[in-house]
Amino acid sequence: MAKRVVVDPVTRIEGHLRIEAVVEGGKIKDAYSSAQMWRGIEVILKGRDPGDAWFFTQRICGVCTTVHAIASVRSVENALKLEVPYNAQMIRYIIISTHALHDHVVHFYHLSALDWVDITSALKADPKKAVRLAQSISDWKLNSLPIFKSVQEKLRKLVETGQLGPFANGYWNHPAMKLPPEVNLLAVVHYLQALEYQRKADMAIAILGGKNPHIQNLAVGGVATAINPDNEATLNMDRLYYIKQLLEEVREFVHKVYVPDVIAIASLYKDWLQYGKGVDNYLAVPDLPQDTKGEVFDLPGGTIFGGDFSTVKSIKSFNDPYFINNVTECITHSWYKGDWTRHPWEEETVPEYTGFKPDGTVDENGKYSWSKAPRFKHNGEYVPMQVGPLSQVLVGYAQGHELTRKYVDQALSMLSSLAGTKVDIEALQSTPGRHLARAVRAQILSDLALKQWEQLVDNISKGDLEIFNPPSYPAGEIKGCGFHEAPRGTLSHWCVIENGKIKNYQAVVPSTWNAGPRDSKGQMGPYEASLIGNPIADPEKPLEVLRTVHSFDPCIACAVHMVDPEGKEIVRVKVL
Repeated sequence: MAKRVVVDPVTRIEGHLRIEAVVEGGKIKDAYSSAQMWRGIEVILKGRDPGDAWFFTQRICGVCTTVHAIASVRSVENALKLEVPYNAQMIRYIIISTHALHDHVVHFYHLSALDWVDITSALKADPKKAVRLAQSISDWKLNSLPIFKSVQEKLRKLVETGQLGPFANGYWNHPAMKLPPEVNLLAVVHYLQALEYQRKADMAIAILGGKNPHIQNLAVGGVATAINPDNEATLNMDRLYYIKQLLEEVREFVHKVYVPDVIAIASLYKDWLQYGKGVDNYLAVPDLPQDTKGEVFDLPGGTIFGGDFSTVKSIKSFNDPYFINNVTECITHSWYKGDWTRHPWEEETVPEYTGFKPDGTVDENGKYSWSKAPRFKHNGEYVPMQVGPLSQVLVGYAQGHELTRKYVDQALSMLSSLAGTKVDIEALQSTPGRHLARAVRAQILSDLALKQWEQLVDNISKGDLEIFNPPSYPAGEIKGCGFHEAPRGTLSHWCVIENGKIKNYQAVVPSTWNAGPRDSKGQMGPYEASLIGNPIADPEKPLEVLRTVHSFDPCIACAVHMVDPEGKEIVRVKVL
């Protein structure tokens, strides 16, 4: 008999997400993704100065702040055909990379690891065995017996109080949890260490960006980070070398802790490499520009359809019509007025909330989410696309990107060894595969951030201190698209500017691509599709739903852009 499982809200994410799954025979037969939040930033921006848009768009989310700022200034620069000075590109590049490193570390350890790691089981571990295990897969300097014993004792005292703090409300002793106690202890130790290393990444962002979250140094046409090697009040060599130190420390943690941990856990859940694939059309955009025009990039972008790597097609520049002309959004099942599929420049944002069915479940035939349903035009059809680190890694691998190939091959080799069976790149198209792709992306970015630091310092040493190219807004109408490969995937901001003021503004964000509802043809979004066929051991404790949804790193504050102005209750939720 079919049973409807409702997870509302999905926690350990940014924003409010509701997942409804129909379970039958121990497996998910159907699923609905409902974003429960609307911000209206697009409406707020109408009539404003385009140069101010990035201040507002950072507030779309409290986590993905930097990425919206970057995409926003790029959209206006694209409309103006404005080149960005080399130093500004490099400073932006380091901020982008460091933000992603912070985000990826936090996502795995603090937002997702508890789907796989049983905290209470770590109390049963033999610390000596746990240390030997840790040292067998990495020479990380903090894999020591005193540290492991200390963490286990702290955890024991926490459990004895009956108040688990950050570890509360977990599905401990769930039948789908099967890591040995020593692996659970290793994960808890590294969970706590990750708190320190994500902070180091944040510090580097704050030095360059003025603060974090919500950086202050961007401007349409460049950055406001003044460079003067001889001035204590500007970006000088002391600050630059401190940034380098932070980048090196974060890189070491990524290579020696984050990546080995993901591989070790994936090897012990190798049965999960068959679950969570879902939509196998992949989209990534190029990023980390190496020039002032945005035509040469350190990270490649492109599309793959049907999971077939031979279909890979590159996106070559900030002006590539292949991307700009083919993005659309559908609102058939979204809480907005009308029923259309439109290009972002032609969209409108008119909220129209219709709620749920009388029994409190989603209206499968009507509107059920604040998220729109982005689609990419391919061979005359509008198709769903999965975005995120997995998409970028697959697109990069298919195009022969050197660092991507290097780290993917290394990871798969280690995973195959630990799992005792051959694991190929196809296995990345799964729930654990998304985590591994994100860890690989962190490896790539940790290397490239240091490379970019060298390029910035070299350019400054040549006497080039330029950071800004002032914009000038023409009369009449112009349009721009700014994209960025954010930690959660392809982010694009679309602006229509008329006589120097914003006429229309749309943000098509990663979690909208992934969390969006069905479209006018009934095609599922990636969250929905990825849940089909997943096992459910206990419908009252739907841990497996969280595993797959968390693997996308949801950010619903980005995906939907409600609080009743009268303060009335719209929906009552149960926290699981």
